[in-house]
Amino acid sequence: MARLFSLALLVGAGCVYAQSSSGLAPKKYEYLPLGAVKPAGWLYDQLIVQTNGLAGHEHDFYALVAQSDWIGGDSDYSDLEEAGSYWFNGMVPNGVLVDDPTIKSQTQQFLDYVLDHQDETGWFGPEVNTTKPRYLWGRYPFMFGAIQIAESDPAQVGKIVPALHKFVALANSMLKNGEGLNDGGWAKTRWEDFVITLQWLYDNHPDGHEDLLLETMKLLKWTGDPWEEVFSAQYFPTGPTEDLQNPFDLPLVWHGVNMAEGLKALPATYRFTHNQSDLDRVSEGWDLLFKYHGRPSGIYAADEYLAGLEAIRGGSYLYQVIGDPKYADRVERITYNALPATLTGDMWARQYLQQQNQIAAKNMTPNPFPNDGSYSNVFGLEPNYPCCTVNHPQGWPNIVANSFLTTPDKQSLVHLYLGPFSTNTTLANDNQVTVNVDTLYPFGDTLATTITASKDFTYYVRIPSWVTQGTIAVNGGAAQGVAPQNGLHAVQVKAGTTKFVLDLPAEITTEARPHGSIAVHRGPLHYAYDIARNATVLVQRAEARAQDLEFDATAPWQYAIDPSSLKFNNNPPASGSLPSPIFDSGLPPYTISASACQVEWGVAGDTFAASPPENPACVGAKTTITLWPFGATKLRIGEFPVVDLSKQ
Repeated sequence: MARLFSLALLVGAGCVYAQSSSGLAPKKYEYLPLGAVKPAGWLYDQLIVQTNGLAGHEHDFYALVAQSDWIGGDSDYSDLEEAGSYWFNGMVPNGVLVDDPTIKSQTQQFLDYVLDHQDETGWFGPEVNTTKPRYLWGRYPFMFGAIQIAESDPAQVGKIVPALHKFVALANSMLKNGEGLNDGGWAKTRWEDFVITLQWLYDNHPDGHEDLLLETMKLLKWTGDPWEEVFSAQYFPTGPTEDLQNPFDLPLVWHGVNMAEGLKALPATYRFTHNQSDLDRVSEGWDLLFKYHGRPSGIYAADEYLAGLEAIRGGSYLYQVIGDPKYADRVERITYNALPATLTGDMWARQYLQQQNQIAAKNMTPNPFPNDGSYSNVFGLEPNYPCCTVNHPQGWPNIVANSFLTTPDKQSLVHLYLGPFSTNTTLANDNQVTVNVDTLYPFGDTLATTITASKDFTYYVRIPSWVTQGTIAVNGGAAQGVAPQNGLHAVQVKAGTTKFVLDLPAEITTEARPHGSIAVHRGPLHYAYDIARNATVLVQRAEARAQDLEFDATAPWQYAIDPSSLKFNNNPPASGSLPSPIFDSGLPPYTISASACQVEWGVAGDTFAASPPENPACVGAKTTITLWPFGATKLRIGEFPVVDLSKQ
């Protein structure tokens, strides 16, 4: 299955794989089963923080996923319509990766209940034998979670796979009868999720149902929204969409989450159409999306629907199928910037929408978000729609689970996402391989990797596009320059133990943004000015840690910076380990200093910054400000007006 952030020519690093003439074309890379890759170091701690935070406790008190709800709830978000499926899909990998017995028990109970209540037609429970309309989409995240349990615990394959095949047979007949699609709803836009489940069955457990699986994939494609047209330059929106007429009369395709889902559609259909045009179009669509709606934090803007480039407004599967390193680079930026920025450091509260320039997190007046509520910036339990409350825990587990891949022939291992990991797997010819990666990355430039293998093989490690003058030293030898091909550097591993050290430095870079402003980057991290703040509790619940919090600035934020003055500062922790949690004010060891001055910079209403002023004049003395990794900031300026302070 494809996991969150998952982003095909069939040309491997050093190999060419033949495209099959029928059935499913192979992916360029295959992910490892859940549990084969484990987090280490600060990344393991990040999952522990999540486990101890809101995500790990929702089952205890949050009505939409508490047991009483999925046994008999009837809200739009309950059961397998959305909330239960989302929660299950995120918490299965969380529980496995930190081996948490409570979460594993909760997700197992959820799985068992649903499978035990599958009715004779194949429909997944709990809401069976009711008059409730049957819509397919809500079951897709549940199936993703069930697949992950089957991968991490093969003993459960015998009950999970037959249940999936039974549901597929029912869905096939429903699609032929025009049922289950809920016109104007998620099923028609998110059909690719079901296709990916069908492909997992086809690749791993077809059980003689290959023709039915392929037919169902095609039915989903041709009854779903046309992503090949949505992602064409002719129709793609180049700015905010709230005042635009959708050319397909399908407004949900411009919905932010649906757009992310749609990026998986064409790589998925390529596997059964074998059309290079599918891959070309999704690559074009990816570039259009980030050209017109991208943010320096890695993500793209959508306050429910695509929102353009303005700073005041709020995958791995693609790489596995296509192999273009631009997808992996973007996923890493999102994970290490946008994801932690939308959560409090202890992960007990989250936002629905985040802003590049965010001078307050409160009930906003006037509301700058045309399609979402004024409460969307608040850090809390459910600051807008509840979908993100139950779905946000997918991010950290899925970056871990997708960080190592194999080539289709299982001869080689690929380290895709950089960070502290360990993995234990068996490659082709019974080659037993373990890998341990010791690093503070992205809060350090050095990765020390130890590999043990029973046989020789080629190991690949991704070298991000932002690396300058990277080096590798193998088994204590002299450092040599890295030489990546299509983003991957090859290391020839001998049987026994191989050790190598990667040094992956990066330069400070600036990115042009609207109104003559700039964003600042170094490596995968985006840097922002962390605005001093106070916190006010807006809502206090019976679960005392699940508060709604308003943040207000307590210091000036109206700074312009001189780009020529940017200086990188590395303050490695004396203990060798990072603080916990790492993504909070003043904690990361990397900063960038900048010469700055205060400028006239207005607000819109009293809660959010106006667009950065162009060509501003200083109204205060020259000073030095510190920029911190974006993910550690909760109020921030991430896009700065520019001044020349060289003569001051």
